[in-house]
Amino acid sequence: MKSLSLRCLSAALVLGVASIAAVPVTFAAPMGMQKTVMVGGAAMYPSKNIIENAVNSKDHTTLVAAVKAAGLVETLEGPGPFTVFAPTDEAFAKLPAGTVDMLVKPENKATLVKILTYHVVAGKMTAARIMSSIKAGGGTATLTTVEGEPLKASLHDDKIVLTDAKGGTSTVSIGNVMQSNGVIHVVDTVLMP
Repeated sequence: MKSLSLRCLSAALVLGVASIAAVPVTFAAPMGMQKTVMVGGAAMYPSKNIIENAVNSKDHTTLVAAVKAAGLVETLEGPGPFTVFAPTDEAFAKLPAGTVDMLVKPENKATLVKILTYHVVAGKMTAARIMSSIKAGGGTATLTTVEGEPLKASLHDDKIVLTDAKGGTSTVSIGNVMQSNGVIHVVDTVLMP
């Protein structure tokens, strides 16, 4: 009787372990174990949203200030997904003197929103997806921005180059910075609708 009880208990344990093993379990990787990209001296965590990561980049203080002035923080913290072409502080410094100061004034909010939303495309456009679109387009791809006007994407020396509505160009310097609500591509020049 004792050996029958042990066999039943053993069988129950084996079945229990087997059924536990069959249940898929997902664990979020701790912050230190996530695949990150360094931007502006800070790790960009794929579990954080666009704003949560951007505020930590020392290279994007002007962009963060502009997003706040434009009232777009809540939008870019939302579910998205968004593709953001994020100009660095150096990119903003290329603008004529006084441009940024003028744009962040409350009376210029509509213009600032127009410029910032011209840097955003709905959906998650990884570098591979953009390159695939460029190839399918015979060398260029048209990306429709949230602002409504198109951006042209092309490849130069294996780098993605964006051409804005005014004919200016901006090169992706760091691509595929994954976010919980999309992807950021760091760019070296501010795009103008």
